[in-house]
Amino acid sequence: MAFSVAVAGASGYAGGELLRLLAAHPEFEVRTVTAHSNAGQRLIDAQPHLRSLAGLTLVDTTAETLAGHDVVFLALPHGASGALTAGLPPETLVVDCGADHRLESEAAWAAFYGGDYYGAWAYGVPELPVPGGQQRTRLVGARRIAAPGCNASTVALALAPGIRSGVIEPEDLVAVLAVGPSGAGKSLRLPNLAAEILGSANPYAVGGLHRHIPEIQQSLAWAGAANPTISFTPVIVPMSRGILCTATARIVPGTSDADVRAAWQSAYADEPFVHLLPEGRFPRTNDVLGANTALIGLAIDHAVGRVITVTAVDNLAKGTAGAAIQSANIALGLPETLGLSTNGVAP
Repeated sequence: MAFSVAVAGASGYAGGELLRLLAAHPEFEVRTVTAHSNAGQRLIDAQPHLRSLAGLTLVDTTAETLAGHDVVFLALPHGASGALTAGLPPETLVVDCGADHRLESEAAWAAFYGGDYYGAWAYGVPELPVPGGQQRTRLVGARRIAAPGCNASTVALALAPGIRSGVIEPEDLVAVLAVGPSGAGKSLRLPNLAAEILGSANPYAVGGLHRHIPEIQQSLAWAGAANPTISFTPVIVPMSRGILCTATARIVPGTSDADVRAAWQSAYADEPFVHLLPEGRFPRTNDVLGANTALIGLAIDHAVGRVITVTAVDNLAKGTAGAAIQSANIALGLPETLGLSTNGVAP
């Protein structure tokens, strides 16, 4: 028997990607889609690519509308889901793709987001190393899950194996990301207009200002870093979706090249969606387009004693919607890979 599903924020990019993946999921049946300004509109008018869901109409986003479903996915702006979820039954599986429930530290929330703090939920990155194993063990049976920030989970997956294995130092971490503007959502903003992006690469939130920094630090602390420090710089580039993250860290003195590579190999050897590429190979964003896959290339720069990881994800798939569905599968006792693909779209 299929699980009934509601998707809030269905007219946006993350909501659209959730629906694209859910439409092919054999155990999920999308019954309700909600929006704010687009309420009353046919879903197919807001998301013309979702032909198989053409019979759905967007309705207002309220707790009453969402209640009564087995699973609720929230793809709402930051700050919009906290109060809403308080009105949903405790037995309903709720997966929030916004930031409202990601951070354990109320002080970090106040510093980077502000507004009411609603507490942390189980974090939806199953592959992340945590004490005693991996984050997926904390998702089994969960009924409240916080899907990750796409940039944050990409950086964490890139660096956590080295920290857990003790082969890299948790201070002086550096990550520079080329990101597509779809990660900023569908609302019109001047920096994300085509005229501003095409033919240009535009850095933003430079100097430790990006809201994903405390989320990255939280993940790396779970992996074993006592006080992780990271310089994080995102750069918008003219591709609609995708992240290419170049993250570097100092290698612990005396660590062999073989030990460095073994840290990432052992961490992801059995993972269906996170793959370490062969030595000398590095991913492209095109390789993961539409897939729930993170591809990692690794190199060692002996001149400066640093490990370099290059990680590619689709920010809307593995970065957001795919991670949400993967986590929901685990919570409900379904096969983790159900409804998700490792195959990208090319060219």
